[in-house]
Amino acid sequence: MNLRELPVGELPRERLIEHGAAALSDAELLAILLRTGRAGENVLDLARGIVARFRAMGLSEILAMPCAEFARIPGVGMAKAATVLAALELGRRAQCTAKTRPRIRAAEDVAALLRPRLAAEKREHFLVLPLSAKNEVLMVADVSVGTLTNTLVHPREVYEPAIRCGAAHIILAHNHPSGDPMPSAEDHRLTRVLKEAGNLLGIPVTDHVILGGNEFFSFAEEGGAVGGEASPVSTGEGDHAQHGGRGALGDV
Repeated sequence: MNLRELPVGELPRERLIEHGAAALSDAELLAILLRTGRAGENVLDLARGIVARFRAMGLSEILAMPCAEFARIPGVGMAKAATVLAALELGRRAQCTAKTRPRIRAAEDVAALLRPRLAAEKREHFLVLPLSAKNEVLMVADVSVGTLTNTLVHPREVYEPAIRCGAAHIILAHNHPSGDPMPSAEDHRLTRVLKEAGNLLGIPVTDHVILGGNEFFSFAEEGGAVGGEASPVSTGEGDHAQHGGRGALGDV
C-alpha cells in the first residue's frame, strides 16, 4: 500500500503528535527520521525492512557502523544515514544523562539548578520540576512565559508534565526579573490554587521557589521544614523572609 493511501490518523508523524512517541513501533519512528522511501517502496516499508535487518542485535547496532556503511543500504543514502545516526546518538546520551539526575534536598538546590537558566531572563518564566519519590528531578518544564512583572499559569499546564513523568510530587519555581524574590499577592494566590489541584490529583506541591538576583524565596522553608511524606507548600498569612540559601526540605 502506498503511504498516501493510509488514513491520516495512521501516518507515523500524525500518530506521534496525537499519541506520543512511546505509542509508535520502531519502524514508525524510523520512518519519521527517513522521511521518504525509494522507487517502489514507501518509507514505512523501507523502515520495516531496516528494522528486520537489525532485529538480531537491535537498532543500537547502527551506532557502531560508519555512516557510509549504513548509507549503502538501498533507499538510505548519506543524508538519511546521518539523520538516523544523530537521533540514535541523542537517545544514547539522554539515557546516560537519566542515570545522573540531580536530587533536591533543599530549596537552595532548586535555586542552584535554575539560576543559570533564569539569571539573564527579562521576563517571568514559570517552571515545574516533577520529582521522583527519591527527590530526583525527572525534567524541568517551562510551562509559561510572561511579562516583566507576571506570568499566566493554568493548573493543566503545570500538571501535564508531572503526570507524563509519573512524578511523586512537584516543585514550582519562577523568577522575578526585578531581582526581588519576595512573593506577591498573586504568587500566594497561585500557590494556593496549584496546591489544591495537586491535592486532588495526588501529586503534592512540595515547594514554590522564587528566584530574584542572587537570592531566592522558598514557601516551604519559610513555612517550616517539610519532613516525612511529601507535603504541600505552606501558604500561611505570616510575614515571609527571603533566603540566601539555607534550610532543608527534609526527606519527602
